Amino acid sequence: MSVFPHFEYTFKNENLLRNALTHSSYAHENRASGCRSNERLEFLGDSILGFICAQYIFSEYRALPEGELTKLRAAIVCESSLYEFAQSIDLGSMLLLGKGERAGGGASRPSVLADAVEAVLAALYIDGGMEAASGFILDFIEQKAENVVRGRKVLDSKTALQEIVQKNHQETLTYRLAGESGPDHNKSFTVEVLINNNVLASGTGRSKKLAEQAAARAALELMGE
Repeated sequence: MSVFPHFEYTFKNENLLRNALTHSSYAHENRASGCRSNERLEFLGDSILGFICAQYIFSEYRALPEGELTKLRAAIVCESSLYEFAQSIDLGSMLLLGKGERAGGGASRPSVLADAVEAVLAALYIDGGMEAASGFILDFIEQKAENVVRGRKVLDSKTALQEIVQKNHQETLTYRLAGESGPDHNKSFTVEVLINNNVLASGTGRSKKLAEQAAARAALELMGE
């Protein structure tokens, strides 16, 4: 079965998907039938989401210190981000809501949709393992991380380094690809950052942009920034 427009996965246990989409209001109205809400799945999904996000940004943003990684993860897994993701896959139309909750706009309520995303993640994890869960949301995490980093100067090492170098008009800042390795689906790039054609530091990453950020962060650390 196709779960969502952007993601196809066939549940071995379809009851897990139904449970993940069942809001507590619907479960309450149908408690005589033994219907269960998605709250327990949401609990598990919260941890799974945190792990997938942490693993990704730890691997991709190697130059970021622990404090900045924590800020980045928080920005990605917050309610507003999950609400954005839920809207992009029209999750609200699939939820099982009580009559009052649906009439009150529950299908578009940020907290309801964010919780449902976590519940679906848990259902996928239980049914298909971490690969299924990651496949559901990793593309969104990647894009969200890039947007957050681009929009927050505190996380943009290249911008910070550029501002420092620009204070001395006689200095020029450039980046140079020093090497690449690995298969096409898992390449690693090494980039050097140069000031006045002298190598100051280098960094690695799974893309040239990430490697440049890593090199800039290493340069900032050498400068004591």
